[in-house]
Amino acid sequence: MLPSSRTQLGLFFILLCPANIIGLWWAVGSPLVMDPNSICRKTKRLAGKQAELCQLEPEIVQEVAKGTKLGVRECQYQFRFRRWNCTSHSKYFGKILQQDIRETAFVYAITAAGVSHAITQACSMGELLQCGCELTRSRAPPSPTAGLGTEGTAWEWGGCGDDVQFGYEKSQQFMDAKSKKGKNDIRALIDLHNNEAGRLAVRSYMRTECKCHGLSGSCTLRTCWRKMPHFREVGDRLLERFNGAFKVMGGNDGKTLIPVGDNIKPPDKQDLIYSADSPDFCSANRKTGSLGTRGRVCNSTAMDTSGCDLLCCGRGHRDETVVLEENCLCRFHWCCVVQCRKCSVRQELSLCI
Repeated sequence: MLPSSRTQLGLFFILLCPANIIGLWWAVGSPLVMDPNSICRKTKRLAGKQAELCQLEPEIVQEVAKGTKLGVRECQYQFRFRRWNCTSHSKYFGKILQQDIRETAFVYAITAAGVSHAITQACSMGELLQCGCELTRSRAPPSPTAGLGTEGTAWEWGGCGDDVQFGYEKSQQFMDAKSKKGKNDIRALIDLHNNEAGRLAVRSYMRTECKCHGLSGSCTLRTCWRKMPHFREVGDRLLERFNGAFKVMGGNDGKTLIPVGDNIKPPDKQDLIYSADSPDFCSANRKTGSLGTRGRVCNSTAMDTSGCDLLCCGRGHRDETVVLEENCLCRFHWCCVVQCRKCSVRQELSLCI
């Protein structure tokens, strides 16, 4: 394993769980406080730009940690119906990150995107002193909005546009720092490419929002600002790139990547790339990071990746009836409490054998 990749792996665990680095388990969804001082103090791996951020801008590091968790949660959502479901088991996850497969490409891209998104959002919310709303003085006018009454309408930039460039640069500074030192290594080149693809999935899809002002509902003036895409959109877009990811190999100069197989065109900056084939993830295997699919819930009628045929790898499935408790008969009491009863619900599940 290359030194830069080993550092990146350690960084993932530090960001995801600074309070328990030795155990290396994830804290996604847990009430752990992401303390930037803990992230920076408990590892000697951080150096250069990363160490500089720790020393000068610890609040940025806190947003980096939030962004990493945001990316992991989205990874788990996007892969919830696949054989590899972005498992939170640290030992198995670590093995995934040590390989240069499609799944690793997605993890790098979605976490780089998450860091960019979280920092930009913090700027817009006024939570960081280093940044704020987007500067729009030199920006071109917004494109006309479809609909009646907007042609010839006066406009101005206003509101609080998202300063996505600031988030992009800080994500680049932190997430790319170690890989850049070994940028002649093929793995480092691939990691840098996938990090960039993740950030571009945020920056390249900014949308313009406008609000009309005028008497009696007229639109005599439009105030417009730019907003980031919702992070679910970012995840959906990166999953499409995952499905069409390019397999590459290193060029003879050690500085270029060459498409492998039937790919006619080289991957662009927003494509995900990898160099090794993924395991099938059907059976548990610590060496490959596969937990297997035994016991996973599947859809007996679906024909896609969530269907029992694909998810269970042809082993078949069994049906099981479970009794679940859920809130029901909820009532709102003034003021301001919602009280619910607990109801038992029988549910039929299909489980992989």
